[in-house]
Amino acid sequence: MELDHFPEIFKQGENKKEYLVLDNIFIVLVEPQIPENIGASARAMRNMGLRRLLLVNPKNCDLTRILKMATGMAVDIIEDMEVYDDFLEAIGGFQFIVGTTARIGARRPAMVEPRELARQLVPISQNNRIAILFGREDKGLTNEHLRYCHTIVRIPTSDFSSLNLAHSVMVICYEIFLAQRGPLDRAFPRMANRFELEGMYAHLKDVLTKIGFINPQNPEHWMLNIRRMLSRFPLRARDVRIIRGICRQIDWYAEKVKKDAQSNKNLHVRD
Repeated sequence: MELDHFPEIFKQGENKKEYLVLDNIFIVLVEPQIPENIGASARAMRNMGLRRLLLVNPKNCDLTRILKMATGMAVDIIEDMEVYDDFLEAIGGFQFIVGTTARIGARRPAMVEPRELARQLVPISQNNRIAILFGREDKGLTNEHLRYCHTIVRIPTSDFSSLNLAHSVMVICYEIFLAQRGPLDRAFPRMANRFELEGMYAHLKDVLTKIGFINPQNPEHWMLNIRRMLSRFPLRARDVRIIRGICRQIDWYAEKVKKDAQSNKNLHVRD
């Protein structure tokens, strides 16, 4: 999601200085494997002023091993962290989701670097909860995880792109810390959360399949393009309601056409 490409109608607060709202930014570790990496990530967060940590389906949540690395003031982050078993439930309440990756590919679009990402998060953080996702140590985030992200960040490296989980968290948190120190001039209103967006996408897939716009044999391929297109805009809850209203009207009309065709067919049979 590139803020510079957003329509002017979504740019607010032009005369008001805005700072990053750190309480709206969550570091989300998806399926972390090593407890010490959880603790080290918490310590990196605390160094840079972030406090909201969320775990999704951790393999090992041994607090003794976690606290060996989350020393000092980082302990309170561990005490307050949220733990979920289900990925979609974990991200459902967020309006803006960022994925991290070391790999480049056609299914990993809209990549930004950490410094640019941090700058973009300033206006979004004013009214929206932001999740920054980090994948498991051996595989990172899957394409399935990334399909729910508004944008993807990649940390540039030299010859070896794989970073330790806690090191990756530190790089991102450091850039956020730097961005937090300087104000920007615009803010975004509250955007639709992931629960609202996924309801909309499911509705779109159903309707577009019915009218033959997308291939029912491979609907997710077509839906990925639609997701990419709509993720360029800061959709609000009311925008989602409008799109779903359009879907309901299309659905109603498609059913009407189907019934009319069936009635005409029956009429011809009787004749």
